[in-house]
Amino acid sequence: MKLNLIAGEWVGSTQSTSNINPSDLSDRIGDYALASGQDVTDAISAAQSAFPAWAQSSPELRSDILDRAGAEILARRDELGHLLSREEGKTLAEGIGEVARAGRIFRYFAGEALRVTGERLNSVRAGLEVEIIREPEGVIGIITPWNFPIAIPAWKIAPALAYGNTVVFKPADLVPGSAWALADILHRAGVPAGVFNLVMGRGSVVGNAIVQSSQVRAISFTGSVQTGRQIGMACMERGKKVQMEMGGKNPLIICADADLDAAVSVAVNGSYFSTGQRCTASSRMIVERAIHDAFVDRIVQRLSTLRIGHALEADTDIGPVASAAQLQQDLEYIASGRSEGAELAFGGQPLNRQTEGYFLQPALFTGATNQMRINREEIFGPVASIIRVEDYEEAVSVANDTEFGLSSGICTTSLAKASDFKRRSGAGMVMVNTPTAGVDYHVPFGGRRNSSYGPREQGAHAREFYTALKTVYVTA
Repeated sequence: MKLNLIAGEWVGSTQSTSNINPSDLSDRIGDYALASGQDVTDAISAAQSAFPAWAQSSPELRSDILDRAGAEILARRDELGHLLSREEGKTLAEGIGEVARAGRIFRYFAGEALRVTGERLNSVRAGLEVEIIREPEGVIGIITPWNFPIAIPAWKIAPALAYGNTVVFKPADLVPGSAWALADILHRAGVPAGVFNLVMGRGSVVGNAIVQSSQVRAISFTGSVQTGRQIGMACMERGKKVQMEMGGKNPLIICADADLDAAVSVAVNGSYFSTGQRCTASSRMIVERAIHDAFVDRIVQRLSTLRIGHALEADTDIGPVASAAQLQQDLEYIASGRSEGAELAFGGQPLNRQTEGYFLQPALFTGATNQMRINREEIFGPVASIIRVEDYEEAVSVANDTEFGLSSGICTTSLAKASDFKRRSGAGMVMVNTPTAGVDYHVPFGGRRNSSYGPREQGAHAREFYTALKTVYVTA
């Protein structure tokens, strides 16, 4: 059984959970210890005790540790990618790619650890100088989802450690394998005892204890809107700093002047790859009437060629849905779309393969309106709709008619439309002739409205969450 990491020691438990492969339900990846409330308390206390020394440690020490971790992740990308795809269900190529991204993130923040800057200003009062410095916040609680089981933890943990914070990390209980492997790598890379702690288990026990603790200074959370709102309210009541990423209902506009072959490729990638289980997935395709029918024909034809199967098989394009609960949710949304009057133009059926798993044929709705439930709520599966509009102006209006604002996209050969949409889109990230899903590791990630709350993640902008500003006056 894989154990929790608390105060530099691997700690057992009387309870455990089995990690099951969604591509093959007979394949048990391993058993992982479930942390108790006392375990979480111990982890938080260890992080609090370790904070003063870690905050004052040499930036070079922190940089070297992160660099060693990143180097090992990259060296083991094939092995760790295999584990990731086995436990989460994305294809092996996607799993290896995610692991590589995690390694690059750690190496990036190894550099950022050496680049923490401040400011010096002249005071408006004679004889005074002003310094503005950045300091670590303290103990950071990190709560991550199951859809990117190593990349999302990486882009939270790496900056937290780089800027001198200590960490209590709770991964999604559906995918403990990648989280444990990352914890093991950090432990062996030389992170001091208590600086990084892994507590696996259910959100109602582990996550709640982290959020409720008075010793945890800040919470970084990625997950559902409902859970995010609960965490946000709890943090505000306790004066905690909070950063939340909570999903999207991302639009992709297909203009009448678009290159149709390129648009279909962008749409299929953004809507269905990674089994559509990405908060940046383009689940609303907004298509101008002039090319609507031709686009539908081409995307249906493209979907018919995709191979749905075991994540580890070389010829698989799309792997299984991550869990039985997620598959049931996807099927409920498909039924809802049909009951609202949308036409299921392709797919939407569970599939049987050589192994028992959660396989679902990608679903495409046509004849949909933006007011249908399938176009208002995040489905988080391989389900997308085509909404027909008269022209570009209506397309922009429909694209922005959502409570979310994470990512948006447009396919067009018009520079004027691309420039106009970049300004008018209500999303935090805008893609032109490229899939809505996919962001570099060195640039800010985040959205607006109900998609995100708090400072951006990733890149140099991560310092806004993981550090606090202090203004110092000095008599010259």
